[in-house]
Amino acid sequence: MIRTLLVDDELLVRSGLRMILDAAADIEVVGEAGDGAEAVRLAQDLVPDVVLLDIRMPGTDGITAAARLTALERAPRVVLLTTFDLDEYVHNALRAGAVGFLLKDTPPRDLISAVRTVHEGHAMLSPSVTKRMLERFASPAEGGSAAGREHARERLAVLSERERAVLVAVAQGRSNAEAGRALGMREATVKAHVSRILAKLGMTNRVQAAILAHDAGWA
Repeated sequence: MIRTLLVDDELLVRSGLRMILDAAADIEVVGEAGDGAEAVRLAQDLVPDVVLLDIRMPGTDGITAAARLTALERAPRVVLLTTFDLDEYVHNALRAGAVGFLLKDTPPRDLISAVRTVHEGHAMLSPSVTKRMLERFASPAEGGSAAGREHARERLAVLSERERAVLVAVAQGRSNAEAGRALGMREATVKAHVSRILAKLGMTNRVQAAILAHDAGWA
């Protein structure tokens, strides 16, 4: 069973999340918290595998709580929930390697899939989220300097020609299926390429890789 902790200051939101997750035979909601400080306390007691964590909460907010949760000895996998009210904070969290980022209106099936995905050790970021984050925040290399672009390209030199093509598609905000259609690959093949790209670059999610591609001037 995937032990999951729900954290949101709105009871109705937590109830909705619980109802969705309770429908999955392999997921157990072990607790609920209304703020970040309570989430950290419960995580220490309940030792959840995954924490679904709202960003905007009174008291200890989600970004602060995420840092504390991931520093625990038995740290859970933390997935941030947002309505895009605080995009800049989410962007900072993703750059720091946050494991997941979902919109609160994510369809039930995708929410369940996200919990399973992060529990397996993978990052979970919606392609549509990737695209919006890049549109709002990606900019040419550090300050747009030629040196910054060159540094990004040097980091990307470890990728094969096919991996570069996949990364460009990711940087354009395409899903694995869309990238597959554009490149003449199966979706599973694109997914495998993305995993290898992240491993080669030492990154945890596709947004980080996409930002580096933008820094290099690839997209």
